[in-house]
Amino acid sequence: MKRKMTALAAAVAAGIILLSGCAAAEPAAEETTATTSAIDEAAAALLPEEYKDGVSVASDIPYAPMELFDENDNPTGFDYDLSQAIAAKLGVTFTFNDQDWDGIIPSLQSGTHDIIMSGMNDTIERQQVLDFVDYFNAGFAILVAKGNPEGITALADLCGKTVAIQTATAQIDLINAVNPSCDSKIEVLEFPTDGDAQNAIRAGKAVAGVNDGQVAAYTAQTAGDGAYFEIVNPADSPEGYTSVLTGVGVLKENRGLTEAIQAAIQSLIDDGTYAELLAKWNLSAFAVSEATINGTK
Repeated sequence: MKRKMTALAAAVAAGIILLSGCAAAEPAAEETTATTSAIDEAAAALLPEEYKDGVSVASDIPYAPMELFDENDNPTGFDYDLSQAIAAKLGVTFTFNDQDWDGIIPSLQSGTHDIIMSGMNDTIERQQVLDFVDYFNAGFAILVAKGNPEGITALADLCGKTVAIQTATAQIDLINAVNPSCDSKIEVLEFPTDGDAQNAIRAGKAVAGVNDGQVAAYTAQTAGDGAYFEIVNPADSPEGYTSVLTGVGVLKENRGLTEAIQAAIQSLIDDGTYAELLAKWNLSAFAVSEATINGTK
């Protein structure tokens, strides 16, 4: 769900090779070999030999509560915790690295990183380049100023208004799907980060933002100690946007790595670790019952 939709449809039309340019990654400060849970021998046996020395995770930080930095600038959040639990099941080290969103898929293609864990939506377009191990299920929510001064209750209420959204995200696709039904189109202001989009709402440059449900809820709860925003859960999402799977992104040619991660996540679901991590981040409502591959059809 981050979410996020790169400009992949255009890249596919022009040739997937155009994604080969890579944004420079900024390694996060923490590297952890998870040892708090027993290795799942069956899952570990699926891991290709080339990853026995470790797996590099690309993540666009922050995107709370999925990924953020703690007070010591170390990565934390649900995705980070899940990455370390997967590492424990596979008996290897997972390093969690800060990577700009626009360069996150190219960072896999260039070999800088191995997988993506960044609240990334499993979409049909992305499946042309990536396989997804789905571990999260949520939809979209509208973030509005506290008190909802514009009286926004549905996506249709955004017609003729301006919304602030992080660039290259699935939320922009959602607005594009809503616009054909509007007499006056929704204007989208795109920003490089989700925080910038939130600031635009606070500054009155936009009446609302659209975000993944769990991120919008976290923002409304924590920003200004709950004083800045509230959320609206729209009931009029277009077909294909009512529920969104989030997954670990792996290049399609790395099928062995995909299968090992799927087995590890399923093991975490089966032994209850997955549920514990969701509860820690108040995300239990977004659980999946099975770690599917490319569950979006």
